[in-house]
Amino acid sequence: MQNIQISELKNGIKVISEHIPYVQSFSLGFWFNVGSRDENEANNGISHFIEHMLFKGTKKRSAKRIADDIESHGGYLNAFTSKEHTCYYGRGLYTHLEKTFGVLADMIQNSVFKSSEIAKEASVIIDEMNDINDSPEELIFDKFETNIFNGNSLSKPIIGNEKNIRKLGKKDFQKYIEQHYHAGNMLIVASGKIDHNKLLKLSQKYFDEYITGKPADRKKVECKPVEDLFVYKDIQQAHLIIGALTDGYTRTERNKASVLTHILGEGSSSRLFQIVREKHGIAYQINTFLNSFSDISTFGIYFSTNDKSVEKAQQLINNEFNKIKKKHVSERELKRAKEYITGSIIMSMENTTNRMLRVAHSIIYYGRIKTLDETLKEINSVTKEDIIKLSNKILDDKVLNRVVISSKNHLLHSAA
Repeated sequence: MQNIQISELKNGIKVISEHIPYVQSFSLGFWFNVGSRDENEANNGISHFIEHMLFKGTKKRSAKRIADDIESHGGYLNAFTSKEHTCYYGRGLYTHLEKTFGVLADMIQNSVFKSSEIAKEASVIIDEMNDINDSPEELIFDKFETNIFNGNSLSKPIIGNEKNIRKLGKKDFQKYIEQHYHAGNMLIVASGKIDHNKLLKLSQKYFDEYITGKPADRKKVECKPVEDLFVYKDIQQAHLIIGALTDGYTRTERNKASVLTHILGEGSSSRLFQIVREKHGIAYQINTFLNSFSDISTFGIYFSTNDKSVEKAQQLINNEFNKIKKKHVSERELKRAKEYITGSIIMSMENTTNRMLRVAHSIIYYGRIKTLDETLKEINSVTKEDIIKLSNKILDDKVLNRVVISSKNHLLHSAA
């Protein structure tokens, strides 16, 4: 904790640094608490579109100069949009922190949104959308969340839809930025060889007069049972997700779901990988996932196989569900799952960007710095009884939702 410092500007922006003395670089992120969850039907996709547009030129920098100013010093700029937040970040040698900070600050506050650039970027995003639609292994996750969150804002895909992308313009972007890009919704986070006082002075220089505002107030997700979904595509393989809802970041049950996820399908020694792929050889891809938001998570199993093997694969998966629900969880595999999670977390901390992401997530979701020891302690406190109880709750046919992308409707032949 002593290597993490937190300050606050007069307008409420938190400035957080994690000093790592043994590296020569930094990762710097400007975070905004806004994403597709905050959109509506008419502007779905605008958060992601704005993220793209901020790289397309400011009052004093062209798109090329934005890239040149960073890359000419050996640095790197990028951004991402999720359903709950947007992050603009840069990496570089510690001697170039001020340059990176200045470029990112310029992008956020002075982007010009030229009509010609908006039109070009709309085409780029539609190409990105088409790439997703052409990739069933990507598309199915969007379809799963659209289905299971039906009627809630989390159902909206981050990339939006073509109709919206083609109609959104400069006035839409400026209005959305006024609503969501303000001090009450912003964090400045850096990890690496960082001097906190220098980071704070840069923050004061560029953001002391940044527009104030209230933090985002999101409605709690209210989910109702939904029907399984079949999506027709003329493809060779069948792609399936079998999943359910569970608790989000702010609830301790998420740790139990994480351990269950690893027991079932994380890594080559997991149950489903060994049974479905290694023993029966009927799926190249099979893995579990836990996609978490502040108040809710999606848990599930994704796999692809040929049409003739779909029912067998589902039956094998259901058999493993039933074994866990009937208390067939060994201490050995529980320990393996915990060690796998622990190793993944600790090894990820060797990267400054991952550390910056972890610090930001901690502030966003917990309102404080949650220590690594605290996280690992929570994971290691999960018991067999916890796993069995959770399994009986979320591996139940009454709550499981299935999505299939295939040339044949396998929902008509459910093995469940």
